Amino acid sequence: MIPTNLEELTREKLIGLLLAQAEQMATFQVMIVQLQADNEALRVKLEKLQKPPTSSSNSSQPPSRDQKRNKPANRPKRKHGPPAGHVKYERRFVAEPDQIVPLRVTECPGCQTDLTSALAMLVDVTQITEIPEPKAQVIEVRQYAVTCPGCGQSHVAEPPVGLELNRSFGARLETMVVYYRQEQHMSYERTQATMLNLHGVDLSQGGIDQMMQRAGQAAGTEVATIQAGVQQSSVVNSDETGARGDGRTWWHWVFCTMTAVLHVIQASRASGVIEQVMGEVEVEVWGSDCLPAQLKAKAKRHQLCLAHQLRNLQAVVDRYCLLWWATAMQTLFRAAIHLHHQRTELPPDQFQNRVARLEQLCDWLLKRPLSQPEAVKLQRRYHKHRQNLFVFLYRTDVPPTNNVSERALRPAVVHRKVTGGFRSEWGAKTYAALASVIDTAALKGVSAFAAIQPLMGTPALPLPGE
Repeated sequence: MIPTNLEELTREKLIGLLLAQAEQMATFQVMIVQLQADNEALRVKLEKLQKPPTSSSNSSQPPSRDQKRNKPANRPKRKHGPPAGHVKYERRFVAEPDQIVPLRVTECPGCQTDLTSALAMLVDVTQITEIPEPKAQVIEVRQYAVTCPGCGQSHVAEPPVGLELNRSFGARLETMVVYYRQEQHMSYERTQATMLNLHGVDLSQGGIDQMMQRAGQAAGTEVATIQAGVQQSSVVNSDETGARGDGRTWWHWVFCTMTAVLHVIQASRASGVIEQVMGEVEVEVWGSDCLPAQLKAKAKRHQLCLAHQLRNLQAVVDRYCLLWWATAMQTLFRAAIHLHHQRTELPPDQFQNRVARLEQLCDWLLKRPLSQPEAVKLQRRYHKHRQNLFVFLYRTDVPPTNNVSERALRPAVVHRKVTGGFRSEWGAKTYAALASVIDTAALKGVSAFAAIQPLMGTPALPLPGE
């Protein structure tokens, strides 16, 4: 309390009063600073609470991490089974079955008359597909030496391809092990159990390890050819995802073209990885997301992934439901993608007119004044990369999205989540090399198993002469 009769106070009391007020003001100042900090923390927390939850529709978050809602209890239940009018589908018969089992009545159950010579009528036929009992064949190769009685020279018989003396397992068996590990994401223990239970082959984990190393070395020789194919392509799409190796964070890169797919696992996410893969080559169009490392790739033009932009715009729509600009940009991008798919159905002049209208509308939207920070950020991005938004409307070999790269990386993400990552550097390189061979072969319609088998050699069966 401040005394009312300050004129009556002595000099010493006034000084004491001022000191007390100064101490009180210092205390208040500390409290103000603390309250300001608390207020800022509450403001940030309130903004986070007001911000719509992140999902796969408005970010790069995978759908597996989305919050799943419970279905309403009173929802109309659809009748199970095929819809009305659905044509029944039955498995087609094989023209030449492996075995035929005739079912004939040999004796009359009533009077025990012999019916073996009686005329029988075929009344029903079915075909049953079955897998024979799993049992691998063991082939013993015996090599003999002989001395020619005419000249006295000794000769040793050379084994045929697939029956080399340094082999313990045939190429087809090794291919199956590599297929289980690479494509079905099986661990060493599960691969052991599968080979024993399904094929009757007892393998050690060391044996599986050696098969994988040989497969990686053989696939590595093919990678150079695949990399050259990527470098020679005019359009390249690229993406990257996280990988775990030797307890550290690595990065799994993919480079996709019309004829080749190259996988690379490196410890870096920088543009140096692209430089190692592409060298001094400058492609015509590079398709990717907005990662700075991707945008530094040497290319005459870049095509931004519009699927990423649609999700980013959806985040703005969820945050500001009354903001028309983000919705208009989404409509524009979707119309451009739809026009890309209609290219072959429209006359050239009509297609060009629609492209021109989309370009004009895009320029108009990018000039609209905005105040929301998230919307302003996207508008600045599209201003900066204006020439990289609709490259696909001027070239038939450029896709509007980078989905081809994301699809190529999806098995790697599954492999990482199932196995927990790689334990060694050679394991990561082996996986990347095999993925490159398999995905490149898939572009030609070759299955994964058929793509792996040439890497392991010629199968031992059938034997020569059979």
